[in-house]
Amino acid sequence: MLAPNIETFIGCESDYASAQLVLWGAPFDSTTSFRPGARFGPAAMRHESFGLETYSPYQDRDLSDYDIFDAGDLELPFGDSARALETIRQRTQLLLEEGKFPLLLGGEHLVTLGAVEAVYARYPQLEIIHFDAHTDLRDDYLGTKLSHACVLRRCFELLGPGRIHQFAIRSGERAEFQFAARHTHLHKFSFAGLDETVARLRASQTPVYFTLDLDCLDPAAFPGTGTPEAGGVSFAQLLEAILAVSQTKVVGADVNELAPLLDPSGASTALACKVVRELILALVDGNPKSSKE
Repeated sequence: MLAPNIETFIGCESDYASAQLVLWGAPFDSTTSFRPGARFGPAAMRHESFGLETYSPYQDRDLSDYDIFDAGDLELPFGDSARALETIRQRTQLLLEEGKFPLLLGGEHLVTLGAVEAVYARYPQLEIIHFDAHTDLRDDYLGTKLSHACVLRRCFELLGPGRIHQFAIRSGERAEFQFAARHTHLHKFSFAGLDETVARLRASQTPVYFTLDLDCLDPAAFPGTGTPEAGGVSFAQLLEAILAVSQTKVVGADVNELAPLLDPSGASTALACKVVRELILALVDGNPKSSKE
């Protein structure tokens, strides 16, 4: 049984026992390859979420109508990636065992690997939908295999070929794109092809892990990230894509790579909060509290 967090994401104050979805943070950025600061993302999103309403006019749903629990942030050893990932894996495993939907807030993108390891152990037919500016398919980065630049390569080694679907990708080494052409389904620059992917996964009821790197957004709207890449998608395009992915059998998800101190205006954090609100409402069980009482 997890204890309530002191400061929660807005509308996520339900008790753990009744929670359908559990929000929790992995404040880790030890392998960030350019500008650090993503470790501060989860706390910033919680704090700034109170600038939002709990109601989404996009979905006509309200966070206060659902049982959502915010478990706070894990305490992670910043200098030990393997131990940090094991801690994340154990937390994800616990939530799955107790019937909760795990929604992880990063942190850098490497944190996804710990969550995917636990979800894959429970759902061996798992496939991944990946939104990002970067391929994240390097075999190593400066000799290190546990890096946010390698996280989807490590996930590939778990799942095998043809089970990772990448969208909005616009940066990576030539070798990464060549690897993707053989082993993943990579869609450059936009969400073109997402509807077809969703239709197939929905029809087959394949379990899906959804990992959302916020740098898929254009840095004109979202500069507060460690590796910004021009040519990204808009918030409206991202929201439409999130709603599409929610039609599949999503069994775990994460949002990562907000580095709030890199955007002193606070606009990036505000955007990230809205993404998290919409993602929660898209993924939470369709039965609000009022219908269960």
